[in-house]
Amino acid sequence: MQARMTHPIQVQPDAMKALMALSKAANDSTVPATTHHLIHVRVSQINGCSVCVDMHSREMKEAGEKDERIWAVGAWRESPYFTDAERAALDLAEHVTRLADRSDPVPDEVWDAAADIYDEKELSSLLLSIAGINVWNRLNAAIRQPVGSF
Repeated sequence: MQARMTHPIQVQPDAMKALMALSKAANDSTVPATTHHLIHVRVSQINGCSVCVDMHSREMKEAGEKDERIWAVGAWRESPYFTDAERAALDLAEHVTRLADRSDPVPDEVWDAAADIYDEKELSSLLLSIAGINVWNRLNAAIRQPVGSF
């Protein structure tokens, strides 16, 4: 498999700076890095971005995550491996990623479950993280960026 074009972040270097700044802002809270990784893997699974699924799964492994948790991200609702806080973040991530799937994209029950656990700064962090990985997924999917090509 070969990418359709040079990656946009290489063509437009300021885009890479902007995406890195967004990532830095998203990580500027007390939300654990593990939660961000979980979000990144799950959103990338939904969007079919093999580059990001591979990269963020490897990051989780390198950070000491157990294989069971990495493998179970796609079935987090049925899996015993995730905390209530991680479940709320994953549910929020799925809803924010699939905006067009429902007339009420992020129902109050999903929002309230996250807001019961996370404060406003942490919710902002989660939303920025979700938005950021969605940008990466869309760029990679559009150009058919193959795994391991960076």
